Amino acid sequence: MSLEEALEALRNAVDASPKGTESIPVSEALGRVLAEDVVAPMDVPPFDRSTVDGYAVRAEDTFGAFETNPVRLRLVGEVHVGEKPRVSVGPGEAAYVSTGAPLPDGADAVVMLEWTERGDGEVVVYRSVSPWENVMRKGSDIRAGSKPLKAGTVLGPRQLGVLSALGFTEVKVFRRPRVAVLSTGDELAEPGKPLSYGMVYDVNSTTLSTYAEKCGAEPLVLGVAGDRPDEIRRMLLRGLETADVVVVSGGASVGVRDYMKDVVKSLGAPGMVVDGVRIKPGKPTMVAVVDGKPVFCLPGHPTSALMTFHVFVAPILRAMAGLPDTAGKTVRARLSRRVISETGRRLFQPVKLLEDGAAEPIFKGSGAVTSLSEADGFVIVPEDVRMLPEGSEVEVHLFEGW
Repeated sequence: MSLEEALEALRNAVDASPKGTESIPVSEALGRVLAEDVVAPMDVPPFDRSTVDGYAVRAEDTFGAFETNPVRLRLVGEVHVGEKPRVSVGPGEAAYVSTGAPLPDGADAVVMLEWTERGDGEVVVYRSVSPWENVMRKGSDIRAGSKPLKAGTVLGPRQLGVLSALGFTEVKVFRRPRVAVLSTGDELAEPGKPLSYGMVYDVNSTTLSTYAEKCGAEPLVLGVAGDRPDEIRRMLLRGLETADVVVVSGGASVGVRDYMKDVVKSLGAPGMVVDGVRIKPGKPTMVAVVDGKPVFCLPGHPTSALMTFHVFVAPILRAMAGLPDTAGKTVRARLSRRVISETGRRLFQPVKLLEDGAAEPIFKGSGAVTSLSEADGFVIVPEDVRMLPEGSEVEVHLFEGW
């Protein structure tokens, strides 16, 4: 089927809504998504506060003050940050306040220290101030009862600062979808273990699990299964028991030792919804749904696996995590070399952006682990296009963020 048909089948078969909520410490909420509006329980700031070091006054007492015509005010005390004022300011009076200190009763402005001179029991003011000058009013930042953060907001450092300013220690967020990641193949060895001749290290467990985490999910790495149907089935069932989504790579192409299709069909209803897609890389991609949980069967080659994960799995995970849909950034460039495609299959061609603004195709093949690490993005060649000549203007989909 075409890519559009595959994506439509996936949308119709998979419920990609968030899978519940949980309350977590604010200190652990970076990158998480708010599950409900945040209602402010208090004003921020909770009192009128000085924004400068200086003297709290009644603004009207300073009117007309100038360097050649200063105003003298009686000093009645001091108010420091973190303490409740023990003085009030009446007509013709002033109180010293530090930056961030509450404004004493009676005062409605602060004269900056630089425009004053302190004497014996008095303050000489050389500049007038207007009402509420150099004062941050109570609730001017956040009003009690307002909603400074809305459901669906991705929590970054700034948003977490708002929560802390309101005194929250916990916040309700969407639960991270759990993703079970399984690699298959008798030729695969776990990194760190001795590598026998003919074996290669498992790359996909690392790339796919970390990309899943980048999409707001909680990866559960199942490890490596050999090319044995019973072992693959057992590990897939374990993934379905513990996760919301299962991603398996390898064993999907046509071959005497590729059992994935039969294994997946045996897992449960409704079963297969995508069985091969006219794209390159990724033609053997399959998707099944088992008791409402999607099972993505991706090619084993690292570049193919990561590219098909980007196309099929990442949007589902982001939706389940409550993250906004994103098509990613694109830039226009000209091909430094021609790109030849296969008619009838959509090609995702990795490219590297050069200093002169050209896009250089990377022709290392889907089995090369550096095809994507060396690339800055990819170009999509439509199914009905056999070749993009050198110099063709193309749209490069950037790899930023994955």
